[in-house]
Amino acid sequence: MEDNEFGRIIVRYIESRRQPKLEAFDKEAEKRLAGLTDSEQLAAAQQEIAQQRRELEQRYEVRNWLTDAASRAGQISLVTHALKFTHSDAKGSSVFLPTVVSDSAYLSTATLRNPAIDAVGNAAALDVAKLLQTEYEGESLIAAINRGDDSPLAALAESDQQLQQWISGFKQVLVDKQPSSHKLAKQLYFPVGDNDYHLLSPLFSSSLAHAMHQRIADARFSEAAKEIYGAFKAGVWHSAPRVSYPNTAVQNIGGTKPQNISYLNSVRGGRTWLLSCAAPSWEITPKPPTKHKSIFHENSDFSRMARPIVRELRHYLLSVKQLENTKEIRDHRLAFTDEIIDTLFNYVAEIQNLDVQVGWSAEEGCQLKRSQQLWLDAGRAEKDEDFKFEREGGDWQKEIALDFGVWLNRRLQHEELKFGEVERREWSTAKLFKQRLREFEQDLQEGLV
Repeated sequence: MEDNEFGRIIVRYIESRRQPKLEAFDKEAEKRLAGLTDSEQLAAAQQEIAQQRRELEQRYEVRNWLTDAASRAGQISLVTHALKFTHSDAKGSSVFLPTVVSDSAYLSTATLRNPAIDAVGNAAALDVAKLLQTEYEGESLIAAINRGDDSPLAALAESDQQLQQWISGFKQVLVDKQPSSHKLAKQLYFPVGDNDYHLLSPLFSSSLAHAMHQRIADARFSEAAKEIYGAFKAGVWHSAPRVSYPNTAVQNIGGTKPQNISYLNSVRGGRTWLLSCAAPSWEITPKPPTKHKSIFHENSDFSRMARPIVRELRHYLLSVKQLENTKEIRDHRLAFTDEIIDTLFNYVAEIQNLDVQVGWSAEEGCQLKRSQQLWLDAGRAEKDEDFKFEREGGDWQKEIALDFGVWLNRRLQHEELKFGEVERREWSTAKLFKQRLREFEQDLQEGLV
């Protein structure tokens, strides 16, 4: 390694640890001396403070600090998969698995080219973890030590014996002398033979979680992301794509002390973003309703679309069954009915605008009743004169209204609710139903013209 630049980076790191300690010590010493008036007590305190400051400076002298850090390295472990994410009181082993697989079909820790290394153990020794993760030209100190390169530390040691003491001490962070699981860890006994099992203990990949955290944070909060979002909001073009991660959730781990879980968990503030695992909402492509005699069949597409709102209307009618029929109740009932009518005409609009051959209702195998053929396959009138004549007659509209009223009566039927001709007539002659039907016909005529 040329000119041991890595060694200088290590020295600067130790100095960055020392300076805040000295500043804090000096402030505390100043407060202590300010409260003394007796000259003898003041002299004694100044001598004691000077001695304590020399000891603190010596503690942060490079070789002394590295020797102390090497002795404390056994209190922590550098890992990619940490156990305490499963349960904060779990006492078993975490795992360091830096293997990289470039051709995997699955996203996992092994697919990360340069995974972030986490640290677990005594939170008071995390300064050692930060030292070992210090990087030069893309390689960390612990990675260099692990592959047998001790040059970053060699120029700082006063002897080979001291260098080997540091190396052996720092290597402890990669070794778990007694691998173990724990009752609070996840454990799976996987059969591999007759009465023979492997104990599998799935561990949380902090390295993968950190890679996701960095990716999402960059897409949401980086300066480039803010600039792209500003262009998007203003409706202007931007050369870079806008990346978004919708429907994420946040898992908070460690409570008010995320450092007790791991170092990287502390860096993330205890937050781990979770991507949505909800099943996709498939959009069903509507098809001409040729398999049923009516779109008001119990299992038709329209019946399925309207089922939730019909259920709500039935529930509402049951809740007010014993009450006096007030204007408020009638308005609520009308609102539910209007929503069902809107659902019906939205469905009809989809069928009328399908990208299918005009005249599909004339094909063999179509079981749809004539009135609904006239309604749904309106384009057929352009080529079929008899069809056009019937359609312009308008009698089919009355049958459609009748069928709708009968259908809604049946869907609302309940052992505590009875519906007859009066209710059917109200549904069939609803103001919104007649209005929608009229508007549809007007739009259709304008389109033909």
